[in-house]
Amino acid sequence: MIALADKITKSFGGRVLYEGATLQLNAGERWALVGPNGAGKTTLLRILMGEESTDEGSVAFAKDTSLGYLEQETTLRSGKTALQEVVDSATEIRDLERSIGRMEEQIAEAEQGPELERLLERYGRAQDRFERLGGYELDSRAKAILAGLGFPIADFNKPAVDFSGGWQMRIALSKLLLRHPDLLLLDEPTNHLDLESVQWLEQFLSTYDGAVLLVSHDRSFMDACVSHVASLENKRLYTYTGTYSSYLRQREDNLEQLRAKRAAQERDIAHMETFIERFRYKPTKAKQVQERVRRVEKIRSELVVLPQSHQTMHFAFPKPPRTGDKVVELSRVSKSFGSNRVYEGLDLTFYRGDHIALVGPNGAGKSTLLKLIAGVLDADRGKVEYGKDVSSAYYAQHQLEALNPTNTVLGEMDSVAAGWTSAEERRLLGAFLFHGDDVLKRVSVLSGGERARLALAKMLVAPDPLLLLDEPTNHLDIDSVDVLERALKDFSGTIVLISHDEHLVRAISNKVVDVRDHKATVYEGDYEYYLYKRAELAEGSTETSARPVGGADKAEVAQKKPIGRNVKTKEQRRAEAEARNAQSRALRATKRRLMEVEAALTPAQKRYQELMDLMATEELYGDSEAFDKAMREYTALSKKIPLLEEEWFELTEKMEAGV
Repeated sequence: MIALADKITKSFGGRVLYEGATLQLNAGERWALVGPNGAGKTTLLRILMGEESTDEGSVAFAKDTSLGYLEQETTLRSGKTALQEVVDSATEIRDLERSIGRMEEQIAEAEQGPELERLLERYGRAQDRFERLGGYELDSRAKAILAGLGFPIADFNKPAVDFSGGWQMRIALSKLLLRHPDLLLLDEPTNHLDLESVQWLEQFLSTYDGAVLLVSHDRSFMDACVSHVASLENKRLYTYTGTYSSYLRQREDNLEQLRAKRAAQERDIAHMETFIERFRYKPTKAKQVQERVRRVEKIRSELVVLPQSHQTMHFAFPKPPRTGDKVVELSRVSKSFGSNRVYEGLDLTFYRGDHIALVGPNGAGKSTLLKLIAGVLDADRGKVEYGKDVSSAYYAQHQLEALNPTNTVLGEMDSVAAGWTSAEERRLLGAFLFHGDDVLKRVSVLSGGERARLALAKMLVAPDPLLLLDEPTNHLDIDSVDVLERALKDFSGTIVLISHDEHLVRAISNKVVDVRDHKATVYEGDYEYYLYKRAELAEGSTETSARPVGGADKAEVAQKKPIGRNVKTKEQRRAEAEARNAQSRALRATKRRLMEVEAALTPAQKRYQELMDLMATEELYGDSEAFDKAMREYTALSKKIPLLEEEWFELTEKMEAGV
């Protein structure tokens, strides 16, 4: 055990967050802490850190446990470089290094005897910990972590204070990962990362030998790296083993069982109350009536309390105005910032109905490309032209000037929601975390995250035919991301999206543009197709349907253009994309089913072994009810496991064959 939060109760004012919450964190376990916004997830992290007190209960740690906490916001003020800021954060490693040096001097001077033996034992423990914390390769690990989180090597020696808020959060995360605490507490760690950095962090956490407890709205991220889920629901904390997707399935199974038990309890109460009412005044039935009254009272005291179901928001978002087939075209576009060349001779064309994900390493120019399309930045050379009847809406965390600071939240919605009732506006605002009196707040007093959510809600009320979205899921919870995802999936216009949320990218995109090395490569398929082609390229394949269009040789581009027309017909493009998507969907369905089978097989095998061990004990045979129950479960698993194993082998073969 690394940490134990035991029977924690916490309230603010008259509002109880949770009662009797218990959570044990062990080495090698990676926990996701989930629950609706306002359930108290961040508060629980702060309780573990000792920054919040509890009303009841206690928090205990193993001896010498080190803790690390990444908050949602941070500011760096020192004059150190990014690399030095990270290296100097490893204070425990530095202290250990100095302590080891002192012990080496003491050992050299000590005489043989018990004192030397104790000193050598302490020295060995310190050496082991120093090695485990990576003390021998501190600088190289710091550089690897910074690079993994998207920092170009050229920025390692840039002053930390010169970075934007998002990059400072990356530096703070780098410091935490380098320190390698026994308990790692992370609050929305992916908010300021790109997809490639998120994937690096997934791999880092998947092999972390301490305990991890993280809060995130990124479902793919949680599926990739967590082994347990703690869910805050109805003022209680429920724990599950498995990924986030496994948690959802287990939660639904548990809910079905709870609903069935509740229904049975209510039926029993109804039957007994009918008997009580019928024979209440009949002396010969008085004993039976009293017995049933007692049973009704007992059942009521044990009545199952069903968790509040998550309300699913359904909105009929207005369709955008129809545009021409060609929505936006970039012709020979060049853009530099001082000596930093981002694009040279970039050609791109997007069409009506394209849902494009911009992917690639951080700093490659994704946001610059989005700003060029939005007109926020002007190209140094070349043209950016919109098609017929095209207008655009640009969403970015730091582009919220269009909000009127004197308006209330509800008033700001009124300005764009023509024909919407106040109740409809409140429902949409509730989906984006504005509840109750929050809608009466002035825009001027909103935090940056609240302004971002309001701007996003406004954009969906009356959408332009071209939506340009830069990290729209930051500051949303999972339910709000679901609302956004459904709105974007059904959007009939054109979307250009930058997001670290792989689940959203998979759900939305039907085309991917990979931005790197001053080029933009178009993949005419969904995100699965893009990953497949990238893997194929990485293996050295020469066949690819990707089109490198930025900075390519003019003659090469000209050879690839069809004679008589610059682009394929819409029907050709759609047919080709649908064929590729059908193949990738089949592979994705196989992969999804394989994950489901693995999620079911592992606990089934574990439970089967537990039953085998149980049936080897004499105590079981003395309890006939327990024996019958164990035998029924053993028989069911004996039939279930071979079927799951057989399906697992078939699915694995399909995955290896790529079908």
